[in-house]
Amino acid sequence: MSFDLEEENISSEESSLDIKSILKKVVKIWPWIILSILIFFAIGFYWTKTTTPLYRVESKFFIKEKENTLALFDKPTIMDVGNVGLQNEVIILKSKPIAEAALKKLDFDVEYYKKGRFVDQRLYKTAPFLVQVDWLSPQIINGLIAIRFVDEENYSLEFEEGSYSKYLPDGSTVALLNIPEKSSHLFDEWIETEHFRLKISKLASQLDGEYVFRVKDLKSLANLYSSMLEVQEVERGATIMELSLVTSNVALGRSYLNTLMETYLGLELDEKNEVYSNTIRFIDSQVSGVADSLRFFERELEAFRSTNKFFDLGTESAAIFEQMSDIESELRQERFKRTYYNNLKEYLIRENYRELVVPSGLGIDDPILNALIENLMSLQVDKSRILATQKENTPAVKDIDRRIADLNSSIREVLNNVDQNSVLLIQELESRIEEFEDGFRNLPQTEQSLIRIERQFKLNENLYTYLMEKRAEAAITKASNTANNKIIEPAEGGLLLSPKPTRNYLLAILGGLLFPIILVIGREAFRTRIEDVKFLEKKLRIPILANILYNKLDNNLVVLNKSRSGISEGFRSLRANLKFIMPSEKITIMVTSTISGEGKTFCAMNLASVYCLTGKKTILVGCDMRKPKIFDDFKIENKKGLSTYLSGLENDYSKVVSETEYENLHIMVSGPTPPNPAELLFNEKFGQLISELKNEYDVIILDTPPIGLVSETLDILNHADATLFVFRQNYSKRNFVEALNGLISSKEIKNVYGIFNSVDSKNVTYGYGYTYGYGYGYYDDDKKFNKK
Repeated sequence: MSFDLEEENISSEESSLDIKSILKKVVKIWPWIILSILIFFAIGFYWTKTTTPLYRVESKFFIKEKENTLALFDKPTIMDVGNVGLQNEVIILKSKPIAEAALKKLDFDVEYYKKGRFVDQRLYKTAPFLVQVDWLSPQIINGLIAIRFVDEENYSLEFEEGSYSKYLPDGSTVALLNIPEKSSHLFDEWIETEHFRLKISKLASQLDGEYVFRVKDLKSLANLYSSMLEVQEVERGATIMELSLVTSNVALGRSYLNTLMETYLGLELDEKNEVYSNTIRFIDSQVSGVADSLRFFERELEAFRSTNKFFDLGTESAAIFEQMSDIESELRQERFKRTYYNNLKEYLIRENYRELVVPSGLGIDDPILNALIENLMSLQVDKSRILATQKENTPAVKDIDRRIADLNSSIREVLNNVDQNSVLLIQELESRIEEFEDGFRNLPQTEQSLIRIERQFKLNENLYTYLMEKRAEAAITKASNTANNKIIEPAEGGLLLSPKPTRNYLLAILGGLLFPIILVIGREAFRTRIEDVKFLEKKLRIPILANILYNKLDNNLVVLNKSRSGISEGFRSLRANLKFIMPSEKITIMVTSTISGEGKTFCAMNLASVYCLTGKKTILVGCDMRKPKIFDDFKIENKKGLSTYLSGLENDYSKVVSETEYENLHIMVSGPTPPNPAELLFNEKFGQLISELKNEYDVIILDTPPIGLVSETLDILNHADATLFVFRQNYSKRNFVEALNGLISSKEIKNVYGIFNSVDSKNVTYGYGYTYGYGYGYYDDDKKFNKK
């Protein structure tokens, strides 16, 4: 048996947990692990069954990047950085107005549920009844209403929840103070009360099961679905968006996503066609006057020919007529353009951009003016879309307002130039017409009259034809127009997000397995008290000579009264190990501990007892004069003792030594508690006493005060051949080990050994490294005690 400890091995093991010890403790609690797994599995099963199933429905939507119509004339702004237009479209998709427009096309205002054992199942278009709601009347909303089928013609309504809201026809919502009582009604008949008006129709021939429904207003539905919608890029930098919705009913989610995309495309197409609608309205306003003039001159021409019997012009007259007709047609078109320019100026001054007409739609081929107006209208559309989700004072809206103002100014400047050119052209055309009219006066009077009528008729006819052509072009373009964005993939899928039974059950089993193990590891990691002798053997820099079992007896003199017990065997093992370490016939042993309560006095008494049983003359000296204990167990008075001798009240030490009923065992109790116990132990008389006792006795056992509480114990070390340091299981703290290691290193104390006291009998180690493991019951006295 070797007691040499290598400090390198100790230091290398100090930072790690004892894995083997933890594994043993885990194995010991295997019934609790099985119970934990069963409990966690039951929790997982309950969680899975009581969780409402949620599915993820997805679709793909293409958003075309916006192209700037007049990029050369528009300065880039901070709002053009990072594909802000695409981000705005995403915000619009998630906005409440778009959600409201889509929900108006769906029948989501009534939610149907079928009662289940654990959760209610959401129904969509599969409920056996239909609820029709009159939103022009007050309605009870935001609460479940139970419907019971009484028979084939009757049903009853019951308001089971504690609170409901009341929707008013003006769109406001108030709390419902008086909840209606249970009532019975007929199918297909309107129920009219002061709180609601609705009608329930039966859709299935057989009505079984329990059902509930909830009525929700459009505003709350829009808030709900706009917040539920998720929009994200399919790939980084792509303009194809993935629209997804988490819902408890797959068919409902698909219906909403598809309707939302169709609604978005419809609104986009309406905005795109607005310019063509404006063009058609403007042309219609001009055509009405031209059509009246055309009919008037047509009737006048027919009347003139009928009256004068004159139908065809001469060669010279026909040539003049053709030239004048062309010039007048050009003049009429130019005047029409000036009318458009003036109307456009008024729109710009009033900032009435929604009624703008693109010049190209009227046949005005001015690329700069066309591009400016198209860009202006595009910005106005962007502003209206952004205002659906933002306020007027936001940076994005302010930036668009600035750009619109700049374009307004640019367009008005261009209009001034174009209008001046138009005036000059009109003056030139009028001058040319006057020249033709001078030659026209030389013709016969009849031909002059016919030419005048035909000129007016053909002029109006050409203008009417021109306007109708442009109107037809605008109508065809409007009819053939398509949205820039489009649906790539309609809503599909229905991936189950939760609950996932397999995952839940595996996690439950894993959690049930790990929970008790983590508790064991945590308890071990945060343990502050010494539980196992292996901890001492690993951390302590001195050998452990013995493990002393926990004393279940009322008597502390176990060796003398129960000599065939496990505790007695532990002290015999301690005595044998001391004999191996220090083979001399005479020995002085000091017994101490860190704090009171670790069992140093118990060990001192029984160690003295085990020595006296071998025939060695033994004396037990109570050096703990602050808390004397020895006298009570040996039934000895504490009137005279060590304090009496050291204080000089008694000069003969033999007079303070008491004999016991046990052969070879003498006791020197501590005596009355003095006011200066530390000074007494520092006295030279204590050293003389030890010397005299060594001459008289074979074994001297010194029961000293705890070394962690008083200072005098360190001075007693010089008088002892060996020092036994007592640690108590589940009582002594782990930092006591480090304190003792530090004390041994700093004071260079030798011959210090450890005792592990009050050990659980299930796993006992006697000596250093020998584990017997029999515990109580192996020895005769233990068997008798257990029987009792």
